[in-house]
Amino acid sequence: MKTAVSIPNDLFAAGEALAARLGSSRSALYAAALREFVARHEPEALRAVIDAAIGDRPQDVAPGVLDSAAAILRRLTWED
Repeated sequence: MKTAVSIPNDLFAAGEALAARLGSSRSALYAAALREFVARHEPEALRAVIDAAIGDRPQDVAPGVLDSAAAILRRLTWED
């Protein structure tokens, strides 16, 4: 899908330079960046990170802690 967006000049220049270094098109770079950003803000993705952090010991975590941690992470990552 084609779309038009406005971004600051310095960010555009940084994106152009990164795309050139990666041998990527601007569209591919922006799609990858947006895909990563969206994934960071998906509750299930955050839960997966938390689950990976506690490993095989979920029984040691009090009920509701994972949901609370996910809510905190969502707030923190949204403000990036």
